[in-house]
Amino acid sequence: MSADELTPPEAYRWAARAGLPLPADRLDAVAATADHIHSVVAALREIDFRDTPPAPAYRAGEEQPDAAV
Repeated sequence: MSADELTPPEAYRWAARAGLPLPADRLDAVAATADHIHSVVAALREIDFRDTPPAPAYRAGEEQPDAAV
């Protein structure tokens, strides 16, 4: 386990801090899910979006429907 992984006791503490009831039988699943989400977000942060225009530049109504791939 890396230092960044959420342990079941930490998952319990974070849930309690947020006022969320977290049964003991769910701790492992919650910790594993949080770790997965963290790894996905970390991968997304590594993507270079430098040439991607900002969202306001996209105009959905101006696109021509085209089923060709």
